[in-house]
Amino acid sequence: MKRYVYAQAQYLIIIISAGILLTGTIPLKTMAQGNLLITPVRVVFEGQKKMQELNLANSGKDTAKYLVSLMEIRMNTDGTFERISQPDSGQAFASNNLRFFPRTVVLAPGEAQLVKIQLTRSSQLTMGEYRSHIYLRAVPDEKPLGDKMPPKDSSAISVKLIAIFGISIPVIIRIGQSTTKVSLSDLSLDTDSLHGINMLINRTGNFSSYGDVTVKYISPQGKVTKVGMVNGIAVYTPNIVRKFHVNLNTKPGFNYHKGKLLVEYSITTDGVVTPVLLAQAELLLH
Repeated sequence: MKRYVYAQAQYLIIIISAGILLTGTIPLKTMAQGNLLITPVRVVFEGQKKMQELNLANSGKDTAKYLVSLMEIRMNTDGTFERISQPDSGQAFASNNLRFFPRTVVLAPGEAQLVKIQLTRSSQLTMGEYRSHIYLRAVPDEKPLGDKMPPKDSSAISVKLIAIFGISIPVIIRIGQSTTKVSLSDLSLDTDSLHGINMLINRTGNFSSYGDVTVKYISPQGKVTKVGMVNGIAVYTPNIVRKFHVNLNTKPGFNYHKGKLLVEYSITTDGVVTPVLLAQAELLLH
């Protein structure tokens, strides 16, 4: 909290942190928070890769400043996230093996800049997955406050809220071959509205899983219609399960008491048109 005093009046500025701590549910190509566009939305070091880049772009009308740092995050079973300082059992941080620059980015309207991320001392790492997160925090502009006139009532307190937006991008190091497998289970419709489907995404193996969830309605006559989709669903190590929900299309003509729902979890890789199916499950409707 900061305190500014003009004559007898008091101004209190309360700074609120807002934004995306982690990208557990994200679009595949570009992420946006406020006027900041970021590509890619996930950085993975595997094989011989030693250097990667984040492309930051300011889509707003004002110059923006961002501080770049590393943070550690836990994914909970329901897909929410917490900032942590010590790894959970089975979790390993990547921060000790990462360098990045610059640490401060200033973007004029329409301007773009690269943040470079370097993998270091990878030969010292054992088999498995290591994860940390690049965190970009907006620096608020406090200049307009100095031009404000004090309130007429000199005994009054004026409160101004300043939201600080931030966004984080997972940076993952993978050593060795993947043994990860994914399955879907415990499918059920929302009991109140039937306009959503619940499921568990189960993960086993040494690496995190990523994919898109697609829900298809298959009528009693066999007609297939896509009725729901969410891109970029992650289950991070060391988690073995994630609870997930998809809203379903509510257009007239869909009868979610007959037929069945087919849920698919798939991933699209660069240069490949057809998604790779990782898991699927069916829910009979009645």
